[in-house]
Order: sequence, then C-alpha cells, then structure tokens
Amino acid sequence: MTKWQKIMVVGVALLIVVIVAIVVIGSGEPQASDIKSSQVQETSNVEPKENTGTPFTPATLTTKSEDSGLFNVVKVVDGDTLSVNINGKITTLRLIGINTPETVDPRKPVECFGREASAKAHALLDGKRVRLEYDQSQGVLDKYGRTLAYVFLEDGLFFNKYMIAEGYAYEYTYNLPYKYQAEFKQAQKDAEVGEKGLWAPGVCEAKSTPSTSSGQAIPTLPQAGSYNCSSNTYNCTDFSTHAEAQTVFEACGGASNDVHELDREGDGLACEGLP
Repeated sequence: MTKWQKIMVVGVALLIVVIVAIVVIGSGEPQASDIKSSQVQETSNVEPKENTGTPFTPATLTTKSEDSGLFNVVKVVDGDTLSVNINGKITTLRLIGINTPETVDPRKPVECFGREASAKAHALLDGKRVRLEYDQSQGVLDKYGRTLAYVFLEDGLFFNKYMIAEGYAYEYTYNLPYKYQAEFKQAQKDAEVGEKGLWAPGVCEAKSTPSTSSGQAIPTLPQAGSYNCSSNTYNCTDFSTHAEAQTVFEACGGASNDVHELDREGDGLACEGLP
C-alpha cells in the first residue's frame, strides 16, 4: 500500500468515527416534538386538585349576591334558622323575609304552629344540600351574628317562599324592603285565602286582617291596650312611623317580650328605619 493510500484509509476511518459520534450525541438529545409530547402526557397524568373555594367570611358577602355551589345542612334549628357547612366553617343562617312561630327561645312559650313549622323544615332540609343567596339591602348579619340569606334546595325549591306559601311562616320585613318582598307578601295572602297551615280555621287565634285596597295584609291596631302580644303579628312595614311601632313594642313588654321582632338591634328602639 502506498503512502497516499494509507493516508486515505486513515482519513476515511476518522470521518466514520466523527459521523458515528454525531449520530450518537444527536440521538441522546430530546427533540422539540418529543418534549411537547412528554409535557402533554405528564399534564394528562396529573390528578386535578380539589377546588375548596374562598373561605367564608362576612366581608365576602359585600361583593357578591350568592355563594357558588351547594352546601351541606348540618343542623335545622327551627323553621327560619339553620346551620350549613361553608368551606369547612359551620355558619348559622337566619332566613330573610320569613318568621316562623317560636319553638326554641327559652324566653318565650312555644307558639301556635311552631312545632309544625319546625317539623316541615326538618323534613325538607335534614341531610340536604342547599344554595345560598344574599341580599345587600338587608346587610350581612343580624344582631345575633347570624348570616342573613335566602335558601334554595338542590332541586330548585325556594325554601323561604315555600314556608310562607304553605302556611308555615309569616312574611317578615325588618325595616327595609328586600328583594323578594312582593313575592313573599303575595305568598302569604294566597296562603290566607287558601287557609293553609296556620291560616286554617281554628288552628291559630291571632291572624292579620285581610288586605287593604293595595292588596297588602295589615295588622289589627284598633286601640292602645288591645294589641296582640302573644304571637308575631306585626312587621315594621305595618307602621307609618317609628312612634307607632314604638307604641306597640312598649305595649307588648318592650325588649322582654319583643315577640314581633321590632327591635332587632336590641337597643330598645323599634323600627328605627321609619320616620
């Protein structure tokens, strides 16, 4: 073999070594398409994290009208009060726009149809999940620290309105009108006309008188000393002035027997929103 032939053989051998090295190194680096495919596969294999939502705080209610999702009912106190689990926090709700006859207040006797109202609430709410709606016109909490809300069952039943419409509760307005006030007042009027629940003949002695010319039920306020002070009959909207409400409030015993819940602030003044 000549000198030049030897040089050519060595050159070809070196070239082959270089080519093999390039192929080996290139095959070890992931291509862009391989990287994307790997990322997609890894992403698809990641288990979704549970969305626990924003922890409930009263401040949350000032910026939204309802809590998204459904919440478990953990306790039914009576016909207008219950407790729910909101993101791990047990929250007591006072239902807006209704008042059921008293059954659990140790300061007051059990009122007519109170046990029936409480039993109906248990039947509808125990073990159920509910959706909540708030009303900024009524504020966030009542004077007892309970969250004010409307309650809807999972099947869409509007619990607040149902209790009035079926005669288990009275429509209740505290100072300011609320979102569903007209509906609730009409529901009570229909319940009275249909003699449902506590409006049935002979069931409860104390009732509101039928409607005025405007179609709204009004309380019986004939003379001083003849007010009904044994069950919730009057609302703040039944009075024209604070003075009228204060007269009934004091005639019925003031704070010691605020059966009509005219003084929800507990300061001795009834229906302070009235002129």
